[in-house]
Amino acid sequence: MLRAENPNQNFCQLRAENLHLQFKSNPILQGIDLQLSSGEFVGLIGPNGAGKSSLLRVLSGLLAAQQGQVTLQLPQDNKKNIAGIAAQIRARFLGYLPQQERPAWPLTVEHLVGLGRSPWHKPMGNKSTRDHTAIEQALQVTDLQALRERPVTELSGGELQRCLLARVFAGEPPLILADEPIAALDPYHQLQIMELLQAHAQQGGAVMAALHDLSLASRFCKRLILLHHGRVVADGEPIAVLTPQNLAEVYGITAHVDCRDDGVVIIPRQRTSLV
Repeated sequence: MLRAENPNQNFCQLRAENLHLQFKSNPILQGIDLQLSSGEFVGLIGPNGAGKSSLLRVLSGLLAAQQGQVTLQLPQDNKKNIAGIAAQIRARFLGYLPQQERPAWPLTVEHLVGLGRSPWHKPMGNKSTRDHTAIEQALQVTDLQALRERPVTELSGGELQRCLLARVFAGEPPLILADEPIAALDPYHQLQIMELLQAHAQQGGAVMAALHDLSLASRFCKRLILLHHGRVVADGEPIAVLTPQNLAEVYGITAHVDCRDDGVVIIPRQRTSLV
């Protein structure tokens, strides 16, 4: 789904340095440092309230941190503070999939997916051949061709999630930030979406996705970032992040951890006291 044919033209890098965010007196993010580069599919994991959604919003430029900065290295360009990049230009390189979005208007599936092309043309402008091709590709890879004329207000939760992801794909951004992209999907479509995101990274893009299924995260992501109380507790290969100690201290569970060639399988056993 990448726009440019030369992989070097697609190279992008997103970097966060010393991010601090709080709402009133409640700390949300505390000293976050991380980097996302082309070719990576990174799983952002952690319990509810760990700060995953807030971090993705800050990284996408939709929410400003009180301290620290997020910089975006664009193709053939210098590193820039994301806050200084115009929203339309930023959207060409960075796609964001929010959590639990519910459209209010009965647009057709094809129309909603087509909105992903907005960063590439003027408001109310006619769609180009490239726009139509990108929309068709997005509908095809997400298995939505048969639903293209259906109002999005009549879709199931899983169908809507695929439609929203297709909208992101239609925009062809090298970087994708996804907040729980498989939360409402059945197992077949969970695998499908994870495969699509993995393929996007393998083709030279970059993906960071907030995930709750630790086994799927470890299977598809070569790197996991574990958040707890707004801090990065661990960042590395799944086998190094999903340790019994981290599962106990962060998730408050004891679990059977089975390390296999295709990932780490986590089988929760019982709850323990959270640290």
